[in-house]
Amino acid sequence: MTRGPGTWRRYWVTFATIFGKEFRRFTRIWVQTVLPSVITTTLYFLIFGELIGGRIGPMGGLPYLDFIVPGLVLMAVITNAYSNVVSSFYSSKFSRYVEELLVSPAPNWVILAGYVAGGVARGLTVGATVMLVAMMFTRIEIHSPAVTLLVLCMTAVLFSLGGFINAIYANSFDDISIVPTFVLTPLTYLGGVFYSIDLLPGFWQAVSLANPVLYMVNGFRYGLHGVTDIPLGWAFGIILAFIIGLSWFSLSLLRRGVGIKS
Repeated sequence: MTRGPGTWRRYWVTFATIFGKEFRRFTRIWVQTVLPSVITTTLYFLIFGELIGGRIGPMGGLPYLDFIVPGLVLMAVITNAYSNVVSSFYSSKFSRYVEELLVSPAPNWVILAGYVAGGVARGLTVGATVMLVAMMFTRIEIHSPAVTLLVLCMTAVLFSLGGFINAIYANSFDDISIVPTFVLTPLTYLGGVFYSIDLLPGFWQAVSLANPVLYMVNGFRYGLHGVTDIPLGWAFGIILAFIIGLSWFSLSLLRRGVGIKS
């Protein structure tokens, strides 16, 4: 079916409305959404970078503080992109106004894009703020701005989709905290943020390769420092595959009304 200019205009209005609501939502309460990550990351830089880093020595050919900067920035992006979408979409389910979106003429992909864009905006905002904090502790010369920005955006998109799926299945506010506690935290801490996988025995290196966060951290580390434990092509391929898979799954859940239609 051919879509005229009026149809695309309606799609844009729908997307802009959802995104605008999401953007105002996290910027209005920035003390709760942006500041905590900045404080937490500053403590990581002080403790692991300044106090312990000097005793650990170089890691992956970099000073230890420089080595952990990419991972700490991505931790902030992952947490905030995920949290923004999962809390917002579940709130729309809880308040029952999500039904108004679903009965509107807007297609599911526009609705999904609006929520994901809001999560990406918060993730990148916090990530940029954490980068500024990192520059207070070390000098950062970006090796590849294009790779750096692309990995940041793809990571934010991926975990925004993850937050959307979690919100669809959640039946209570307690349910939206299960995945961050039992899935996101282990994945990030075991994703090469604080160590190079070259330090691991062969078996555990192979196990680490099943962790998608490892590819994001190494891709971002290459963008900042030109150093990576994972071939860059593999990193982008794995991230893109997860984005495509979660996008398809999210749209499938919306189409079937899982967790929404009673």
